[in-house]
Amino acid sequence: MMTVLSYALLILLLLSSAVLILMVLLHKGKGGGLSSMFGGGMSSVASGSSVAEKNLTRITIGVGVIWFACIVAFGLLLRTLV
Repeated sequence: MMTVLSYALLILLLLSSAVLILMVLLHKGKGGGLSSMFGGGMSSVASGSSVAEKNLTRITIGVGVIWFACIVAFGLLLRTLV
């Protein structure tokens, strides 16, 4: 039987997963990978890192930490329920 806490963690996990995917996709491509195949290599010609890119990186790391904490908490909660 799942509790309210487990449902809240599950919703937070799903939301943080979606936001993390969007944040990673917003980053500029750095090399000749899949990003350059879809036009990302054209924008990486300009050298230097902007303030917006640095802030995007910080936000992505923060969302990644939240995602990781949700994974661990949800795993521990399921372990106690079973």
